[in-house]
Amino acid sequence: MNNVPPSKPNEGAATDPARTTSETSPALAESTTAKPSQKPIQGKGNNQGGGQRNRQGPARRAARLAAKEKTKTENLPTIAKDTAPTPLKGEKQGQLQRQQRQKQQAKEKPFTPPPRPAVGPSQMRSRHWAIISSMVFFVVLPALLSAWYLWTRAADQYASDVGFSVREEQSTSGIELLSGLSGLGGTGSSNADILYKFLQSQVLVAKIDKELDLRTLWAKGNPERDPIFNYDPPGTIEDLVDHWARKVKIYYDSGTGLTEMKVLAFDPNDAQNIALAILAEGTRMINDLSSSSQEDAIRIARTDLERALEQLKKARQAITTFRSRNQLVDPTIDTSGQMGLVNNLQLNLAEALIELGLLKDTTRENDPRITNLERKVQVIETQIAVERQKLGFVGDTGGSEGIGLIVGQYEGLIVDREFAETSYTAASTAFEAARAEAARQSLYLATHIQPTLAEKAEYPQRTKLISLITIFLFLAWTVYVLVVYSLRDRR
Repeated sequence: MNNVPPSKPNEGAATDPARTTSETSPALAESTTAKPSQKPIQGKGNNQGGGQRNRQGPARRAARLAAKEKTKTENLPTIAKDTAPTPLKGEKQGQLQRQQRQKQQAKEKPFTPPPRPAVGPSQMRSRHWAIISSMVFFVVLPALLSAWYLWTRAADQYASDVGFSVREEQSTSGIELLSGLSGLGGTGSSNADILYKFLQSQVLVAKIDKELDLRTLWAKGNPERDPIFNYDPPGTIEDLVDHWARKVKIYYDSGTGLTEMKVLAFDPNDAQNIALAILAEGTRMINDLSSSSQEDAIRIARTDLERALEQLKKARQAITTFRSRNQLVDPTIDTSGQMGLVNNLQLNLAEALIELGLLKDTTRENDPRITNLERKVQVIETQIAVERQKLGFVGDTGGSEGIGLIVGQYEGLIVDREFAETSYTAASTAFEAARAEAARQSLYLATHIQPTLAEKAEYPQRTKLISLITIFLFLAWTVYVLVVYSLRDRR
C-alpha cells in the first residue's frame, strides 16, 4: 500500500485547526489516489462485480472524508480561513507566523477584560464589632438603666387639675349711659397674661411655701431613693422655683383666655391643697389688680371734679365782684331800659319839632305857642343827652366807654361761669361713674374646673419617658456613627 506520509507539522501549526485541516486534506487526497492502485483482495464468492465494488469502496470513503473535512474548514471562523498561513519550515518561521496571527486577531477582535474573581462570603470585621459595641454602650445600656430606675426607684405622683379664666364685667351702669363713658378696667386677655406670669413668679412660690411648706410636701418620696423626682430640702428659693416648674404645669391659651393647671405631689390631698392655694392667690391678685385700677380711676375723677369746682367758684366770685363795683345786677337788663327811655325821648323830640315847624308856618313869630314848643324841644334834647351819657355815648357818635364796656366785661364773666359750670357737671358725672364702677366688681377670676382629688397615681409616665429616652439615644448614636464614618471616608 503506497501511502504518502504527510509532512511533519511544526510547533506553530499544531495549535491551528485551519492549518491542520489544510495539511490533512492533501494526505487524504494522496491516500485516495493511492488506494485505487491496490490490488483487490481475493475472497470467497467475490465475482467481477463484487471486485469492482471493492475497488470503488475505499475511493468513496476517501471522498466522503475529504468532503467532511472541507465542511469543517468552511465552518471555522473567517479569521482562521483568511489568515491560514502556508506551511513554513523551521521553528523561527513558526513563531513569526504565530505572532502575525495574534496581531491580526488583536486588530479585528474587541478587547475583553479578564473576568473578575468571585466575591466570597461577607465576614464580620473590627469596625462592625465597634459599631455594635457603641450601640450597646450608648443606647441599650442607658435605656435599660432608665427603665430600671423608672420602675424600681421612681416614686408615684398624683395630679390635681384646675381650670380658670379672667372675666371682665361688660354691663354698663345708668350713669355711664348718660355720660357716655366706657369701662374703666383693662381687657381680659391682658389681665390673663398678667396672671400667667404671676403663677410662675417667685412671689407666689414664696407665699405658697410659707402657707403649706412645699419643701416638705415635695420631699415625701424619699430624695435619697429617688433624687430625680423629689425635692432635696432645704435648698434656696431659686431651687424651689425650679422644682415648681416641674411640679406645676400651666397651659394658657391666649386665643380663648382659658388657663389650665396640673399640680403634682406624692399625696393626692397635698396636690389638691396646693391647687386650692394657687387658685386663692390668683383670685386675690386679680381682685387687687381690679381695685388698683378702680382706685386710680376714682382718684383721677376726684381730681378733675375738684379742679372744675375751683374754676366755678372763681367765675362766680368774679361776677359778684363785678356787680358790687358797678352797682348792677344785670347790666344787659339796665341797658335795655336806658335804651328804651332814650328811644321814647327821641320820639317826643321828633313830634315837638314837627309841631314847632307847623306853628311857624301858620302863625306869627311872637306867638307864645312857638316859645313853649321851643322850650319843650330844648328840655327833650337835654334829657336825651343826659340819658345817652349814662349809656356811655358822647354826642351823636357812639364810643366804647360807659355802659358798653360794662356790658362787655359782664358777658365775658358770664361765659367763664358757663364754661366752669359745664366742666363741673362733666367732672361730677365722671366721678359718680367711677364710684359706681368701684362698687361693682368688674374683674374677677372665674373657675370652670375646681381642683380635683386624684385616686390613681398617673405620674411619672414611665412608658412615655422610656420611649422618648430610647428614641433620643438612638438618634444621637446614629448621628455619632454617621459623623465618624464621614470623617473616616475623608481620609
